[in-house]
Amino acid sequence: MDRLSSRVRSRGLAFLLGLISTPTILMAASADKPNIIVIYTDDQGFGDASCLNPESKFQTPNLDRLANEGVRFTNGHSADTVCTPSRYGLLTGRYCWRTEKKTGVLGAEHTCLITDDRVTVASLLRNNGYNTAMIGKWHLGMEFPGTPVQRDWSQPVTDMPLDKGFDYFYGVPASLNYGILAWFEGRHAKVPPTVFTAKKKNDRHMDYRIMPPYQKTPEGTKKLLNTRGMEVAPNFIDNQCLTRFTDKAIEWMQSKADESKNGKPFFVYLPYTSPHYPVCPLPEFWGQGKCGGYGEFVIETDHHVGRVLQFLRRSGLDDNTMIFFSSDNGPEKSWMQRIEEFGHDSSQVYKGGKRDIYEGGHRVPFFVRWPAGIEQPGRTWDNIVGQVDLLATVAELVGTSLPADAGEDSQSFADVLTNPKADYQRHPLINHSAKGQFSVTNGRWKLILPMRNLPMELYDLASDPAESNNVIAEYPERVAQLKKNATDIVLNGRTTPGSMQANDTGYWNSLKWITEKEYNVRQAKRE
Repeated sequence: MDRLSSRVRSRGLAFLLGLISTPTILMAASADKPNIIVIYTDDQGFGDASCLNPESKFQTPNLDRLANEGVRFTNGHSADTVCTPSRYGLLTGRYCWRTEKKTGVLGAEHTCLITDDRVTVASLLRNNGYNTAMIGKWHLGMEFPGTPVQRDWSQPVTDMPLDKGFDYFYGVPASLNYGILAWFEGRHAKVPPTVFTAKKKNDRHMDYRIMPPYQKTPEGTKKLLNTRGMEVAPNFIDNQCLTRFTDKAIEWMQSKADESKNGKPFFVYLPYTSPHYPVCPLPEFWGQGKCGGYGEFVIETDHHVGRVLQFLRRSGLDDNTMIFFSSDNGPEKSWMQRIEEFGHDSSQVYKGGKRDIYEGGHRVPFFVRWPAGIEQPGRTWDNIVGQVDLLATVAELVGTSLPADAGEDSQSFADVLTNPKADYQRHPLINHSAKGQFSVTNGRWKLILPMRNLPMELYDLASDPAESNNVIAEYPERVAQLKKNATDIVLNGRTTPGSMQANDTGYWNSLKWITEKEYNVRQAKRE
């Protein structure tokens, strides 16, 4: 609790001094813990928030409000450059490349990447008195009953959010192009995915739609659309996701509002499916902005963030609710088309986009708003932070500590929120591309590490944020130090101080700058 703002501390102290009974004192202390909402967008680039992009062709007033009424982190990074590994890092405070998933993403149906014994933001908060809910896109693996041609939807879905610290789940298993699409609530879908479909033409964007009519068999879809069908519920349609998720989040928070006011706060993880493909804004947003269907879709997303803010104000929960907002990676490849057609750069000044090791792949919008807890709101923090840091940050804010084998790559930035003069220095941060390439950033310097036939690159991000001038030949000592930083983080099984931890696998080929012998020797020391 020592990291909470002076406003919260003084209010809580005055309250406590007037109390006598121990149970009441405990409740008062608990009441200081903020509600926490994590809003996580999908494929939203740094330049897709108007407060970060003076040249933006659409406005995001509600995202701008989060930034202007909180802390705007301009050097905030996703843990990876595609969906699954970034979500793993966000929820566990551990880099996904430490698991068996070294590249790419999972399908909808897969053993969950988060093991039941791994601490998550949700399990940590639930163990510290929070109600917890996950509403939206999961994409970390679920186990479904039966097989695609022989399902028994009366049986429960297993190895899913309810097994990873969440009390309530409503949402979809993965990106919409992976199928098994239904409105799952708890371990079941009221209308199960018993029909089939495939991608269809999208009139508002260059991608696709997931919408009726659907076919009774995968063969029927293949006959109609020339590709085998994926499982979908008869009542599923892609453009309902944002409305349904926001409706359910508000409904659930409303059901917990009284508990929140009486000492049992809530945590909501709200991962939207936008602006990931399919780009499918509702008709009421058509024509808004100057960036076609993509701009309309981001505008709709911003609208739903505004609905969450309106609910908090209306319900009297706004003051002590912390909203963490970010995106899982940079923008999809259509960002290049938007520059040509609309003059809008979703990566802003940064190089690359989704899947890339360059800044455009992982430097993303990153805002924290918390009226009761942030001192001097409206500040900008330009030093590096990572989404893997969320776990350690909320642990500090609720007054608990992480076990040695949890949040190995998570470093709390709570001090940045509560202290405008914070002397906060993050340990070197690893980023990782969809194909498995590593980079390490320490302060202003970023080293892209070699992989297969890809050479090392060194950039001074302070003078060259666009990564246009590779200065690797000029700073050999800097290169050596950054290589050592990255090596230690890989081989120690952690970024933060503490006992060495094991990665989940043996040596893999993306670690080109580390020898297999060196990896195995360090592994043996752990054992």
